[in-house]
Amino acid sequence: MNAWLRIIVTAVVVVAALPAGAQSVDSFPAKPIRLVVAFPPGGAADLTARLLAQKMGDALKQPVTVENKPGANGSLGADQVAKAPADGYTMLMADRGALGINPSLYTKLPYDPLKDFAYVGIATEAHYVLVANPALNLSTVRELVAAAKGKPGTIAYGSYGVGSMAQLNLEAFARSEGIRLLHVPYKGAPPAVQATVAGDVGVTVSSAPAALGFVRDGKLRALAVGSPQRLALLPDVPTLAEAGVTRDVLLPTYFALAVPAGTPAAVVTKLHDTMQAALKSPDVVEKLTSSGLVASTASSAATMDIVKQDVERFAALTKAIGVIPE
Repeated sequence: MNAWLRIIVTAVVVVAALPAGAQSVDSFPAKPIRLVVAFPPGGAADLTARLLAQKMGDALKQPVTVENKPGANGSLGADQVAKAPADGYTMLMADRGALGINPSLYTKLPYDPLKDFAYVGIATEAHYVLVANPALNLSTVRELVAAAKGKPGTIAYGSYGVGSMAQLNLEAFARSEGIRLLHVPYKGAPPAVQATVAGDVGVTVSSAPAALGFVRDGKLRALAVGSPQRLALLPDVPTLAEAGVTRDVLLPTYFALAVPAGTPAAVVTKLHDTMQAALKSPDVVEKLTSSGLVASTASSAATMDIVKQDVERFAALTKAIGVIPE
């Protein structure tokens, strides 16, 4: 064997011995990436995904194509990505419900959010606003608590359905404040907000954009926002902490990027860094803010920790309030 042939053979052996991620990360991506959104077009998850797809595609020099796969509270899209090749070319955009709540709602969930995904990170958060019908004559959270204590179980709240973020958040709020509220489930957020405007229920939680027009028109009163700081869309509305609620009971929904478990760590890191750069783009920040969304800096590890905490938290809460898994 001549010297050049020995060099070539040695190089091939060395490369073959390297982990898959070490061989591919420099050239990743070498083809288009598919981003599966577990929800229909037009919502906050879809908006986040499409903003990221454009910016990340430009940065990675490969198209990132968005594919909406709604159904079963995000389970259909999540299951599809969980079973995809672990190469970074199929990503998932899912929310807190699909990842943290679904394990408590379904006895035969086709994926495990703690075992089947590697998390690129949380992209955006959508914080909730606690709103009340003006007929209740409530202006503050403390007044709501006092009224509920005076007539236990008579103030009704509208949720987006059994096991929804609205129900779980408002039940957590009620338990933290030692009150009882009457649960009235609706089929989604818009009907719950409309029912509150109509006075069919007294309170609900809403996204800031969905509540903004009703608050400005005096059809709803915003009592507090479940965010660490006041929201740009509702700067005069206090946070829960400012309203005297010290426990973290109005968790935001989030929209996280994930890839199948086993995806090379270097590829996950590259996707995370590219996502974070996209979220800092001035035009993206402007569109997110106007839509009531807040960019997140959560790392892969931090996102996994949040999902784990959510699975435990919501398992305990759904059991406590009597939600029976399907």
